[in-house]
Amino acid sequence: MQRGPGTRLEQSQRLQLSAGLASSIRILRHDANGLNRYLEEQAAENPHLLLVPVEPAPGEWTPRWTSAFRALQSDLSETDRIAAGAPGLHAHAMGQMRRLLPAGRAQAIGMVFVEALEPSGWLGPDFAAIAREAGATEAEARAVLTRLQQAEPTGLFAGSLAECLRLQAQEAGRLDPLMSCVLDHLDLLAAGEVERLARMCKTPVAAVMTALRVIRGFDPKPGARFGQGAAPLREPDLLVSKDAAGGWQVALNRSALPDVAIRGEGIGAARQEGSPGLLAAAREVQRQVASRNRTLLAVARAVLAHQAAMLDHGMAALRPLRMADVAVGLGLHPGTVSRAVAGVSFDSPRGTIWLRALFGGRGGAEGRKSALLPEPLIDPITDRALPLAGGADLSAAALRARIAALIAAEDPATPLGDDRLAALLSADGVAIARRTVAKYRDQQGIPPAYRRRRRDPPAGD
Repeated sequence: MQRGPGTRLEQSQRLQLSAGLASSIRILRHDANGLNRYLEEQAAENPHLLLVPVEPAPGEWTPRWTSAFRALQSDLSETDRIAAGAPGLHAHAMGQMRRLLPAGRAQAIGMVFVEALEPSGWLGPDFAAIAREAGATEAEARAVLTRLQQAEPTGLFAGSLAECLRLQAQEAGRLDPLMSCVLDHLDLLAAGEVERLARMCKTPVAAVMTALRVIRGFDPKPGARFGQGAAPLREPDLLVSKDAAGGWQVALNRSALPDVAIRGEGIGAARQEGSPGLLAAAREVQRQVASRNRTLLAVARAVLAHQAAMLDHGMAALRPLRMADVAVGLGLHPGTVSRAVAGVSFDSPRGTIWLRALFGGRGGAEGRKSALLPEPLIDPITDRALPLAGGADLSAAALRARIAALIAAEDPATPLGDDRLAALLSADGVAIARRTVAKYRDQQGIPPAYRRRRRDPPAGD
């Protein structure tokens, strides 16, 4: 029996993003650099969209610069000298030292300079004290240091902030008499006393402002990029600093992102420029950027409020935190939190750090199943979570920081082996196997104990 044409009703559901929602999601995923490029493209196509660069005042510096300037007046604390990221820096500096110096006495002297490096990448003790410890004459030590200051990144092995910036200015071909004069008076530069600095350097204020913009592009702490969770050197998205009450405050880095303004708000102006739809599109971009900034600030403040101990004591104090926890607290979807922190960095007195690096898993089956846990701490052999005493769990980043801190404080003549590190961590409440210590030590580029052992330099002639 043949069937003729008929009509059939079916019901289906499909989720489709509107153009505006898709654009909002795309903007949320951008860091400051990516968002700058996107806005420049939009402004090139839309005459109503106006990007207004935000120039920081001469006396405004990011927190890492502020702490670098503070070192001009006072010595670094012992906490800063033994930082969690020091072994990563030292492992890199050892490789650079072997590349730049011939084997034998020169490397033995160079080893003392490597051990004198602070987390900033500068030398801690003064030059004469290092030369005495190395058993070398000052001329011999100076020759070794000159070679070491050719290491990458430029600025390592500098004796001070001024010398660090001078090395970078020389590499950039900007070490002219004006730059030398400005670097000789860093205290005035830090205070933003541009007019006084211009009088001392006998140059117009505009020339000093040009030099200031060049210096802002330098790295005041080249060693900080080897710390836990350190982000590459670029304009950070957020600024984290202490407020008057001693707490931590989070703000957008306005110099990294232009203000979005609307050109031609009036009806006549819209007609003059062309399609009125372009004006509505410009307003929509402005609204989306403002929404992105509000979401990013809310997420960052929630994360850093939870991880305030890390800002005070370093990555070893990192607490377990899931993106789902932040999402619930803010009433957001976990995917929104994930997109908001993607590629975002914040500048703090401890350096420029990825915001995503502050998330670490809790142990257990639920944590291992979640795609929102970027790095749960799991034993690589037993596949079991590594708990802290008292039932709390430790994130992988915090464990690496603890291992690095123990190695930074070890006696160079008798470095700590993986067995000893495991025992010390276990005594501190972390149940961990030697093989797990070896795994996280290797991830930081820290060589085994036999390669870290310092040998006494040979006696002088």
